[in-house]
Amino acid sequence: MELHQEIKTLAAQLGAILTDKCLWITTAESCTGGGVSYALTDTPGSSAYLDRAFVTYSNQAKHDLLDVSLQTLSDFGAVSEQVVKEMAEGACRAANADIAIAISGVAGPGGGSDDKPVGLVWFCIKIADKQYSSKQVFTGDRANVRAQAIVYAIKSVIEKIN
Repeated sequence: MELHQEIKTLAAQLGAILTDKCLWITTAESCTGGGVSYALTDTPGSSAYLDRAFVTYSNQAKHDLLDVSLQTLSDFGAVSEQVVKEMAEGACRAANADIAIAISGVAGPGGGSDDKPVGLVWFCIKIADKQYSSKQVFTGDRANVRAQAIVYAIKSVIEKIN
């Protein structure tokens, strides 16, 4: 299935689950630039499960809007498990949501390093008092890395809810 169609299908599926379970979701996105929240709000009726979302592209935005510690950002960098965990926590709190998905990565084409190559994306899903973090390394150009990250994020939330 083409990635954009897959995103649309998955977003509708997640929306139906959230509506059925009366759950609120928020997103805290960096490299995806709001792609997950865009996908979710592309589904009619999304106001029943999404009230607000956060695009925190800079470290300062992560700190100001999601209360990510400047020390954590300094010690581990924005593309890290520690940062996405704090992003998810802060997003849930700021949006008063049941679920948060946080995403931070290196979409490319530049910005990669030996430790954090282009295509590396960290995710954290927070549901109630549990956090599930993971990382993926996607291939392709910037648009492909971002689209794959959006698919992975939505699929992951569906899996964790079910």
